[in-house]
Amino acid sequence: METENLQDLLSPEGQTLLAELREFAPGEELALATRLRREHSAELVSAAFAQARLRQRARAKFGDDADLMYFTPNGVEQSTRRSVADWRAQRFAALGVRRVADLCCGIGGDAIALARVGIAVLAVDRDPLACAAAEANAAALGLTELIEVRCADVTEVDVAGCDAVFTDPARRTSRGRVFDPQAYSPPLSWAIEAGRRTPIGALKIAPGIPHELVPPDAEAEWVSDHGDVKEAVLWFGTKAGHRHRATLLPHDRTLTGGHLPDPPAGPIGRYLYEPDGAVIRAHLVAEVAEQVGGTLIDPMIAYITADRLVQTPYAHAYEITDVLPFNVKKLKALLRERKVGTVVIKKRGIAMTPEELRHKLRPEGPNTATVILSRVGDSHVMMIGSPAANPTLRPTD
Repeated sequence: METENLQDLLSPEGQTLLAELREFAPGEELALATRLRREHSAELVSAAFAQARLRQRARAKFGDDADLMYFTPNGVEQSTRRSVADWRAQRFAALGVRRVADLCCGIGGDAIALARVGIAVLAVDRDPLACAAAEANAAALGLTELIEVRCADVTEVDVAGCDAVFTDPARRTSRGRVFDPQAYSPPLSWAIEAGRRTPIGALKIAPGIPHELVPPDAEAEWVSDHGDVKEAVLWFGTKAGHRHRATLLPHDRTLTGGHLPDPPAGPIGRYLYEPDGAVIRAHLVAEVAEQVGGTLIDPMIAYITADRLVQTPYAHAYEITDVLPFNVKKLKALLRERKVGTVVIKKRGIAMTPEELRHKLRPEGPNTATVILSRVGDSHVMMIGSPAANPTLRPTD
């Protein structure tokens, strides 16, 4: 899509087309396109269909807002999920921020979240189409008074007058995902310095960033949404007394720390705790082990075990009924004997994938079980159980 196509979609004729395509099904596309081309130009119909498809894809990230917004293919792929953007905007607001320079703003997902909590935004991107989409999105959601969009190279923008900078460097090229932080656009080193130029700074990075690349003056936050790790953010100027932070959405639960020694390993007990991915990425497994009074099943595996069930929002608990050496034939016979047809498979430290194991098991029956595979020392074990009921014990959060 070109900028001109987007401008055409903003016209009354374009708006009429988009409204008609809001709920079209893929099987209807050919007949609907044929009819619409009798009434509108082929170029406009094509642009409207492309935008309608992007909006449908974007609903997973933006919810109902997607039906009002304008997207580019890169914008759908790389923009921040609304729940995560809202959380970050709330942190900025809690830190007293009034005006943010949103560098590499894309189609404006973060700028929208910031404006919705009352923060003024200077949204900057060098892509004219992304900037046009960001402007259209601010207008569509009634936020133009708080969002100024500027098409420019972010490395040349003066952020004077802003009390915070948020940078979201591009981590993809035409050849795919970029893993070297210095190959980000702009590079990680530049973005770190940008985060230090204002009282508060935040820098979005890939969640797999090595901890040794986190600057000593930064607070690193890993964010998960419904159990899936979405991103990591380096924060500057927060004056936090800790370096690591794991935030779990949608319940806005945050675990901090990073100072505890690694917990010891011990025998597998009645309960197994699987820490949230953000907790693992933030190296806060020891904090969860302390909460539940548990130990690791192996020094290198992020499974915690205990004989007591303790409530924690930072890990899923499973009640274990069987702990056996890993053996596919034995497992298959055991599940058949218990009439288990639905198997949830989890694994760490073992090469076999859940899909491979499920194909070998071919489970049948009305019952459900959870199978957890793991390395313990020099051996592989299989643990069989089920999700533990929420305890009525003391909360640990």
